[in-house]
Amino acid sequence: MSEKTRYSDAELEEFRQIILEKLETAKQEYDLWKAVIMNSDGNDVTDTSPTFKVLEEGAATLSKEEAARLAQRQMKFIQNLQSALIRIENKTYGVCRETGKLIPKERLRAVPHATLSIEAKQSGVK
Repeated sequence: MSEKTRYSDAELEEFRQIILEKLETAKQEYDLWKAVIMNSDGNDVTDTSPTFKVLEEGAATLSKEEAARLAQRQMKFIQNLQSALIRIENKTYGVCRETGKLIPKERLRAVPHATLSIEAKQSGVK
């Protein structure tokens, strides 16, 4: 039997669902970081809650620059997930861009936007 060169439509749909869930979570986290950047010293009703008082000192040390860096990193993650959805549509998802072999399902479930197999990544190919 010859080696598979792509995942089946059913397998691609499974990965699409995983990516959509991660994308939703990532967008929510991005919105939170944006809110931190836009309102780092704002006073609203949430700052009177006991939970806020406990976290207030630690949160105050998070600078706008750090929040911006984290937001930027989150946006890159969102873009990588969106690119993975395009690869699913093109039926090229899960194929290592260096070796041309299928990336193992376990890796794709853990890192759904992966474009390199572990062997390609470890060989230092970029």
